[in-house]
Amino acid sequence: MFEILTEKLSQVLRSLGSKEKLGEKDIDEALRQIRLALLEADVNFRVVKSFLASVKERALTAKVLESLTPAQQIIKIVNEELVNILGKERNHLIVASRPPSIAMLVGLQGSGKTTTAAKLALHLKSTGQRPLLVAADTRRPAAIDQLVMLGKQLDIPVSSEDAKEAPLAICRQSLKRAQEMAATWVIIDTQGRLHIDEAMMKELAQLKAEIRPSEVLLVIDAMTGQDAVNTAEEFNKNVGLTGLILAKMDGDARGGAALSIKFVTGVSVKFIGTGEKVNALEPFYPDRLASRILGMGDVLTLIEKAEKAFDEQHAKQLEKKMHTAEFNFEGFLWQLRQLKKMGSLTQLVELLPGFSKLASSIPQGGEESQMRKIEAIILSMTPEERRNPAIVNGSRRRRIAQGSGTTTRDINQLLNQFYQMQKLAKMAAQGRLPKNLMGTLGR
Repeated sequence: MFEILTEKLSQVLRSLGSKEKLGEKDIDEALRQIRLALLEADVNFRVVKSFLASVKERALTAKVLESLTPAQQIIKIVNEELVNILGKERNHLIVASRPPSIAMLVGLQGSGKTTTAAKLALHLKSTGQRPLLVAADTRRPAAIDQLVMLGKQLDIPVSSEDAKEAPLAICRQSLKRAQEMAATWVIIDTQGRLHIDEAMMKELAQLKAEIRPSEVLLVIDAMTGQDAVNTAEEFNKNVGLTGLILAKMDGDARGGAALSIKFVTGVSVKFIGTGEKVNALEPFYPDRLASRILGMGDVLTLIEKAEKAFDEQHAKQLEKKMHTAEFNFEGFLWQLRQLKKMGSLTQLVELLPGFSKLASSIPQGGEESQMRKIEAIILSMTPEERRNPAIVNGSRRRRIAQGSGTTTRDINQLLNQFYQMQKLAKMAAQGRLPKNLMGTLGR
């Protein structure tokens, strides 16, 4: 995610870090570059204008300009303003006063609505809830079969009727079934269309008035950029949304929708879809996403994934290894092997501080070969070298390259990224930014 935006912001912030003192001209030039990066990422111009005004106002204070580390102060400001644009804090699902709570998923055809319904049901099931999926998209016949199939795969009940039934009748029958099975959540996959029209909005508004859901969630394709923002505005105006789910975020290298949609519509993003697998749905945390955009990783999400994949003892081991200065290549190899159990390597590497560029260098479909290369390099080290990477000098790098069938350039890249991760993870654990972050961002 955000590959293009992360790289360009990193370059701008790195250029600031090369200056001992900053003046107004330096900040103006940096803001000009940031403006271009945001606009190229398809961020809404209103968002760009507000963001830059806030950053400039805070950056041109004596506290920042006269600081011993002015560039670090500006990174902190940029990070905080990104969080503000993204929505400040995590927004949880609204629970009804009496079960079952109802989540009505709306959206255009092709946005990933049906798959997202199953993903949301699995997320709720993993937190101890009892979800019931409702196949109410009768306009696209395959949607019913698709949801039934996904329900069987996930062992989650699906309420479905003949496609000739009206969506409202299907929902009424489903609510009765939910009461009988003591479901705590009902997730309704509603009808979508290839475009927005008055009839579509009227149908959804009527369905909402009848079933009174606690959540009306718009599933939207993040890769459509400004079109996603425009679609969200129309749905919110005509139906009234309680939240957004940004699907296909893993394919969004620009980030325009994610950075614009909350500011423009006023509706909070509650989840993001990060892949095709049914477990690739994450709660939306503005502060964590801002950290990813700046190439600083997201250790908290990584640990949460570990807690789901391993038992408590192994999760604590991973967290301890991430947050210790003694973290070495033996721990790193163990960690990578565990990560393979947790999902896509590309997405997981993005969560490691300082490793965002490594994620972008992994060819599509080439994750396994990249993993084998890293394992081969580490296994070609001596036990002493794995425990103390600092001793890996030029001659040792040539030997490791020869033994692993790689190049010294590969060895250098892995060592540099390892040191970045080690340093940034330790600083993140202490709740502060490293002093030399400017020299490590996006390198």
